[in-house]
Amino acid sequence: MSKSLPESNGYIYVEANGGLNQQRTSICNAVAIAGFLNATLVIPNFHFHSIWKDPSKFSDIYDEEHFVKRLQNDVRVVDKVPDYIMERFGHNLSNVINFKIKAWSPIKYYKDVVLPKLVEERFIRISPFANRLSFDAPPVVQRLRCLANFEALKFSNPIATLSETLIARMKEKSVGSNGKYIAVHLRFEEDMVAFSCCVYDGGDEEKKEMDAAREIGWRGKFTKRGRVIRPGVIRMNGKCPLTPLEVGLMLRGMGFSNNTAIFLASGKIYRSEKTMAPLLEMFPLLQTKETLASDEELAPFENFSSRMAAIDYSVCAYSEVFVTTQGGNFPHFLMGHRRYLYGGHSKTIKPDKRRLAILFDNPRIGWKSLKRHLLNMRTHSDAKGVELKRPNESIYTFPCPDCMCRLNRTAHSKPIHPR
Repeated sequence: MSKSLPESNGYIYVEANGGLNQQRTSICNAVAIAGFLNATLVIPNFHFHSIWKDPSKFSDIYDEEHFVKRLQNDVRVVDKVPDYIMERFGHNLSNVINFKIKAWSPIKYYKDVVLPKLVEERFIRISPFANRLSFDAPPVVQRLRCLANFEALKFSNPIATLSETLIARMKEKSVGSNGKYIAVHLRFEEDMVAFSCCVYDGGDEEKKEMDAAREIGWRGKFTKRGRVIRPGVIRMNGKCPLTPLEVGLMLRGMGFSNNTAIFLASGKIYRSEKTMAPLLEMFPLLQTKETLASDEELAPFENFSSRMAAIDYSVCAYSEVFVTTQGGNFPHFLMGHRRYLYGGHSKTIKPDKRRLAILFDNPRIGWKSLKRHLLNMRTHSDAKGVELKRPNESIYTFPCPDCMCRLNRTAHSKPIHPR
């Protein structure tokens, strides 16, 4: 532990909920808050969620030793609260005061409201902790967010080792393009399709499956009295997950040929045998972590959704081009990480899904016309260059300029994987 830090004001314990990258947000924000309040951060606890069903602890996902060491000059981090503190609360965490903080609260709230109680109690909880700090904050807070996200958080050795193996294999599969491949993040898992309330084949079987999935995952949320769901409006607003077929058409229209090496990052695709067939026909060189790794290699990870997502994240990070097909924390964090790795700009395709819906639903459009529109869409994505963070945007998605002192980093000067 660094001797340069002043005496701690107390211990902060947060519960990080959600999937891999929502938890990552919570971790980085907790680091920033603890540093700003001169508090000691307890290694965040990961809340078990009925959707994600992943019981992983912090050290299962991240290199805890590296995390503590990298932050030691800025924030104290411990794996547990000392016994003499816990004695005051009867060694019962539920006796510790829990702050219910509004989403997107400014850092001033933590200074004015949380800090006095922290000094008084010496130990506080904040749960839930998803998105409990505003995007915009003073430079000292933003610096700690950057440090946590881009430097301190490295995936655990088992995840990093397999990820590096799969990256090497993906490059071998891409020999026709000098080891370069594109990565596509496809969100067409059953829970994503169900949550979107979009209609695809429109059959009774799909409706039964989706109704059941919605009830299991979000009991009563979509059947409340007065709630009106308009799938057509949702689609025209660009909110429907793209199908594998639509992704294939989009990529071919954007100029990617059938010998393009593709890494597909995804969970279990809804009705995969049927829905994946056209995409595989259009791109026979398509790979996933399941096709790149043996069953034995994946066995330690396959029942843990966050660990599997971490592998996808790592392989996507080192792709030549990253294609995002749906919003969410995964692409937002990955786009930011790639910008950080590649000097402020990385090749990213973020399609205009409202425009896509109009194009795909037009029965009179010909292939030449469709391709022209899609090529323009790709050009627009590539032409943006270095994008600076604007007010109310996430520093994790737009790390420039707050996280980057210079824009001439080499591609691999800040590796994601610990070695």
